[in-house]
Amino acid sequence: MRSREDAKTLGVDVLENKVAYTGNPEHKRNPGDFGLTPPAGQRPAKSLCDTVQIFSRQEALEFLKAGLRKGMVSDQVRGDWPQNIWAVTKDGIPLEAQLENRAMGTYHGYPMPESDPFSNEVVKEWQARDE
Repeated sequence: MRSREDAKTLGVDVLENKVAYTGNPEHKRNPGDFGLTPPAGQRPAKSLCDTVQIFSRQEALEFLKAGLRKGMVSDQVRGDWPQNIWAVTKDGIPLEAQLENRAMGTYHGYPMPESDPFSNEVVKEWQARDE
């Protein structure tokens, strides 16, 4: 994960105005206003946004923008965009977004599994950047 200062050199303040959220049907039980059709075959290993009460595209986009503002982005960059952006819900649940289209700056995201050791690092860093 980039430092906050290093993320600023990436231009996250500019990216915040261009980023978009598309979603992925594999992470949705209820498609809400995402305009997605749930997949025919459920993939039980996929974490669902429904479990953290994210039901609107605007809410998902706000998490993306908050992650950008805090510089919670990966070291890997594809074009102008970080490969991953992280955020944390007000309930302390870490979220991860992955770049879908580097030409358009679109992402899909999901709650990080508790079994992922990096999820704890995301929460700690999020809280540290609040200070």
